[in-house]
Amino acid sequence: MSSGLTVLTDQQIRYVLENLTVEELEGFRSELRQTLHQYSTGAQINGDEGPLHQPDSISIHSKATGATTLWMPSSSPGAHAVKVITLPSSASHDSNSHKPSSRPTGAITLFSPSGRPVGLLDASTLTAFRTALASACLLVRRDHVRTVTVFGSGEQAYWHVRLALKLRGSTIKQVNIINRKFSDASKELLKRFYQAPSSIKVAEGWASTEFSILTPQYKEYHRLLAEHVSSADVIFCCTPSTVPLFDHTILTSHEGRRKGRLIVAIGSYTPGMRELPVELLKQATKPHEEKHFHFHKHAIEGGVVVVDTLDGALKEAGEIIEAGLNPRQLVELGELVMIQSIVNSEEEPGVDSSSTLALPSAEFENLDLASPSAMSTVYGSTDDVTKLSHPSSRASSRAPSPSSRRKSATFPKLHKRTSSYGGSREKKDKDNHLARWLQKGNVIYESVGLGLMDLAVGVELIQFARERGVGTHIEGF
Repeated sequence: MSSGLTVLTDQQIRYVLENLTVEELEGFRSELRQTLHQYSTGAQINGDEGPLHQPDSISIHSKATGATTLWMPSSSPGAHAVKVITLPSSASHDSNSHKPSSRPTGAITLFSPSGRPVGLLDASTLTAFRTALASACLLVRRDHVRTVTVFGSGEQAYWHVRLALKLRGSTIKQVNIINRKFSDASKELLKRFYQAPSSIKVAEGWASTEFSILTPQYKEYHRLLAEHVSSADVIFCCTPSTVPLFDHTILTSHEGRRKGRLIVAIGSYTPGMRELPVELLKQATKPHEEKHFHFHKHAIEGGVVVVDTLDGALKEAGEIIEAGLNPRQLVELGELVMIQSIVNSEEEPGVDSSSTLALPSAEFENLDLASPSAMSTVYGSTDDVTKLSHPSSRASSRAPSPSSRRKSATFPKLHKRTSSYGGSREKKDKDNHLARWLQKGNVIYESVGLGLMDLAVGVELIQFARERGVGTHIEGF
């Protein structure tokens, strides 16, 4: 990391991130997923000399404003970071509330290993971007990404949709925005998509994508809400809600379970917050019933909920706490993001094979199923494991993530579709189950945020901005 202090305002950060090419975005995603993988598994990456450190965050709640201020430290062999950010209360989003409303505001300070300040970054846009970038690690693996439904109208909602369009824009036909009221924020959200340069829309493949917004003021709100949720291939929940955003029966009914979806919930960062109904989480993690699964032809279930940090989710994610989920029912995103490939399997009816062409080619190398990895915690043995791209040797000074110490959660076996299935085919289906679940099954991802995300993306952003002459650079600071 070069000398001097780089200062980036929110406007400058937004300019840089908005103008990333797909290849440049993949560079940011690569840095983030390596950090998440090392955090979850303790693996040494690219010869790093030491482990990552993620101390617990500290929060202070203001009774006067209802806002919560978080201190989030993090450390790696190459840099240290501290983020201080103030989050508005859920009450401040209520039209009947008299408390001031504000967007998340704060800053990230980056330091060299020796403690020298090297960066001061506005945290507003960067926080939303890095959260959406982590979600994108699951998004890029999906077979079907035609309809996207997003709850919320803030920066998190914008960046989750924006990265989806950048990475999978050629397949996305409809984006449904659901908000509690037709506010200035929701109008601005639509405006940002509609006013995007035509050249960008064409290059990213979403020039013909349609956008809609739904609020409770619509006469048929409840019917349309159910339609938007049930028809979605991807659902982004980006609100500070204290009650579930939709009725669980939309997705837990036999009809609702026929379709696989990626469901991302990033707004529940305190025990009192709720975005997803607990029945949905319990359905996703309950033991598999073989005959029941076969008769109703439900989408593939993983038996676990994906989280960014096990410790944080168990302490902070309201739905997970209320559902009473235990560590055996959770798996960290870092244990999944470095899986290099998907074994080619027979296409099932309705699979959009063309959509897989939008994924990076590295995702489709052959899996080596003979090597143990961090995902042995999911399969329960080292014989049925999908190999990660880096060995899962532990850093000597960092214990494995709690999710790697728990007993395994068991994935259900896929069913024979014809009587011609032999033993080898059944074994192959079992080996491929993890990859197929990530591609087309019901995947729920809960994120409460990690300081290491800010560190990984912040360091990359500083280098990127310096190379392009963006920001203020102070020598000799």
